Formats: sequence, C-alpha cells, structure tokens
Amino acid sequence: MPSLELDFSNPILQLLSGVVALLVVASLIGGVLHLRQRGNPSNTITNLNQRIVAWWWMVAVLATCFWLGAGATVVLFAFASLVALREFVTLTPTRAGDHWALVAAFYVLLPVQYWLIYSDWYGLFAIFIPVYGMLGLPILAALQGDTEQFLERITKLQWGVLITVYFISYAPALLLLDLEGGLGENLMLLFYLLLVVQISDVLQYVVGKLFGRTKLAPKVSPSKTVEGLVGGGLLAVGVGTALYWATPFSPWQAAAMSTVIVMAGFFGGLALSAVKRSLGAKDWGQMIEGHGGMLDRLDSVCFAAPVFFHLCRYFFQVPAAG
Repeated sequence: MPSLELDFSNPILQLLSGVVALLVVASLIGGVLHLRQRGNPSNTITNLNQRIVAWWWMVAVLATCFWLGAGATVVLFAFASLVALREFVTLTPTRAGDHWALVAAFYVLLPVQYWLIYSDWYGLFAIFIPVYGMLGLPILAALQGDTEQFLERITKLQWGVLITVYFISYAPALLLLDLEGGLGENLMLLFYLLLVVQISDVLQYVVGKLFGRTKLAPKVSPSKTVEGLVGGGLLAVGVGTALYWATPFSPWQAAAMSTVIVMAGFFGGLALSAVKRSLGAKDWGQMIEGHGGMLDRLDSVCFAAPVFFHLCRYFFQVPAAG
C-alpha cells in the first residue's frame, strides 16, 4: 500500500489542524478550571484533564500513521484489535480447554484478517472470520475434550473475535475501496468515521451531563440519557454534515451518513456496556487514562465501521472497468 504525500491543501491535514486547535482550547479550559480550584480539583475536573491528555496522544498516533501511509494505519488498527481482544478475554472466564482456540484467535485470525486488508483482498477479508474463523474455533476447542460449559465458553470467544477483530477491521478496510480520489480519499473517509464517532460520544456525554433528565437504560449505562442522545447526536450530525466538503458526499448524503454513524455508534456503546455490566466490570481496561481500556474507546466504532463501510462501498465505490 502506498503512503500519503504531505500536502497542506489535503483535507485530512486541514481537519487534523482543526482537531489540534480544539485540543489546545480544551487544554486551556482544563488548565483554568484546575487553577480555579486552587490546585485541588474535583474528580470531574481531574478526569476531564486526563481525557484531554489522552486525546492528545491518540490524535498524535493517528496523525503519524496517516502520514506514514496505509500500511502503518493497518498496523495501528491491528494493534488496537489485539489490545481489545485481550481486554475482552481477560474479563471473560476461560479454561485450559480453550488454549488452542485462544492461540488461533490471537495468532492466526487477527493477523490474517489485517494481512487481507493490506493485500487488498476484499473477497476473503469479508468471509474469513465469520465463516472459517467461526467454524475453526469450536473445532479446536472440541479437540481438547473439555465439555464443561462448552457452548458458553466458545460463544463468548466467537463473539469477542467478531467484535474486537472483525468489526473493528472494517475501519481500516475503508482503504480497500476504489474511490476517485485515491488513497487520500480513503484515508479521509476513515478520519471522517472516527471523527464523527468520537465527537458524538463526547457531545452525548456533555449534553447528558448538562441537560440529561431521562435515563435511557439506567441498568445498562446510567450516564446515557434521552437528552444526551438527541442533543449530542444532532450536534454530531451537524458536524458530520458541515464536513461534507472533505468527503465524496453531498451535504444531504453527509447528513445521512453521519446519522447512521451516530446511531450505530450509540447502539454499539450501549450493547458493549450491557456486556460489561453482565461481567461485573465498569471498564474494559485501564490502558488509556481517563478513558478506560481500548475497547471502551472503540465500542462505538465496532458497530459503526461495518455499516459505514458497506454504505460507502455500495454507493461511492468506482465501478470496475469492463
């Protein structure tokens, strides 16, 4: 896969500059709030500043990968899937009889899935895990002869691989699409997906904190409110619509796409929150200070990426010649 040339007229660099500017403003606000509390900030202010610092690191890593090119971007998401799968397996009880299946998940399914993206092999990428992976994992587990809670154990592992590897891999799989603008447009779509998803999460959280009254699913995620979903979601759709100029979408298409991203991302976060609650955990991990684990940051992407990919492939991919 080729690299992206450094061109400051590129929409990606322009949007990254805008994100950096927002982070500068957020850092200044966080610093002022810290000082106003005389160096003894509340837990909310401390968490806010931790999240801002984490966002600086995440944006820096993503920008570096975009600059290095598609190969580095694929490696970044492969690493994210590796960490997310490890977090999922850590919270999900396993037995010695799962050893071969776990080895296959980490050392065969995950690397092969991302190698297929790097190799531009869409036909096998789309079916490798949901067909061959889902068939292979129970076979490997059965060969070890441990039938104790077999269905529960293997179903958890299968679902974990689907969520953390297969679904997340649809984000860098946007690089597989044949678009008129070449690699730059592919990377722009990936950046657009991540930006709308993350802005939606932030705005839903902020609007929910400020105006939230009606709990949406209090037993699943106490912080999610109807007001946060509607208000924050509409604001995120507005941002996604305003960014149409950097995408192959018209304003109305950008509005529709960002709506799909926001709703799919919301339901992804809600579903994985339900999984965490069923396991008795607040966060998937502690890798990212102020954010929890890798899967806490990518739960929305897990659901939004496959839907966004297929919409882009169906409506905006350049038809094959002949």
